[in-house]
Amino acid sequence: MSELPKQPRSRLLALLDAALARVGGRAAVRRALRNHRAAGPHAVLAVGKAAEAMLEGALDVLGADLATGLLVTKAGHVDERRWRGTPVRVIESAHPLPDERSLAAGRAMLEFLGGVPAGLPVLVLVSGGASALVEVLRPGLTLEDLQRANAWMLANGLPIGEMNRIRRGLSAVKAGGLLAYLGERPVRGLLISDVPGDEPAVIGSGLLVPYAAAPSIALPDWLARMVQAGLATAPTADAAPPLELVATLDDALAAAAERARAAGEQVHHHPGFLEGDAGEQGAAIGEFLLGASPGVHLWGGETTVRLPPDPGRGGRNQHLALALAGRIAGHDGLWCLAAGTDGTDGPTEDAGGLVDGGTWQRAREGGCDPDAALRAADAGTALEAAGDLVNTGPTGTNVMDLVIALKAPERQR
Repeated sequence: MSELPKQPRSRLLALLDAALARVGGRAAVRRALRNHRAAGPHAVLAVGKAAEAMLEGALDVLGADLATGLLVTKAGHVDERRWRGTPVRVIESAHPLPDERSLAAGRAMLEFLGGVPAGLPVLVLVSGGASALVEVLRPGLTLEDLQRANAWMLANGLPIGEMNRIRRGLSAVKAGGLLAYLGERPVRGLLISDVPGDEPAVIGSGLLVPYAAAPSIALPDWLARMVQAGLATAPTADAAPPLELVATLDDALAAAAERARAAGEQVHHHPGFLEGDAGEQGAAIGEFLLGASPGVHLWGGETTVRLPPDPGRGGRNQHLALALAGRIAGHDGLWCLAAGTDGTDGPTEDAGGLVDGGTWQRAREGGCDPDAALRAADAGTALEAAGDLVNTGPTGTNVMDLVIALKAPERQR
């Protein structure tokens, strides 16, 4: 177990695998429930991109005590055959932009909770993506209002915390609104964090946490009016039920570091949250790596991309990776992986990119101008031309993004 693959790219992918294994939804929920769970039958509501894995963990422990369940996740992130013959209903919904499926999922969620017998404990499993996947709009708002708000947030590269504060103002179930539909039933929440600071009030826009803090940024007038009206009516009195974080970004980073050290690598874990413009951060990390000490370098966080009017293919990790590749172009002995831990990056099905000093040239040889791709938010096209896209498929977790770099000692270049 201590050895890592010899090939640098395979080494980085093995470190990513170690990180993902530590924060996998199935194992995380299984650990939490084995440590403590109430006896007897339960209803289970699982919402998010890691919903299937989390529900599998609950089933591992509950077995026949899983009396009824609802699983809402991103289209393509569930195997419906897995749940045939079980008391679990599966709904595939929309992400990152909500659509009619999100509203249908919201209606199904309220119907599900309405059918849970009084007194039956409800286990609520929440992971990243829940904000878009399930929605019940505040009275007076339409799907067009919701889509316009989400499109504006994505186009302006808002951090996830700010996005979720805005979403709470549009929703009847977020900011603790879901508690009204749970009634007096015993509730426990298990959360996988995809937000800075691991705040339960922000994860999934706080389905179980009464919270009415306003966004801290200036909003266009049309959006500010909608959000202010919603926050004014958000629940503030009821306390949140028992909540537990079962997987976080720090857990993933610790697992990657442990795996690298066990293989004899010198590990440099860079503290602080990686955020801000993806292109700027990629260039800054590339510049840093040129003068850095050899070994494995680790960062974690979630950057943003401000989109042009007609963006191309890509996501924040692909954008960061390509910008980094431009800075280390022509330099040997450097490799860097930037990936979303959920296995997707923006609206694409790729997790990110794995680049080196030859990426820039390979993209050009493949018929793509990487400079132009960055300007057009089309990093995915350039990385595909270079052969540097990373595709993991759905991972069963979502703890934001990892950047893992490897710098070879001078004698090995």
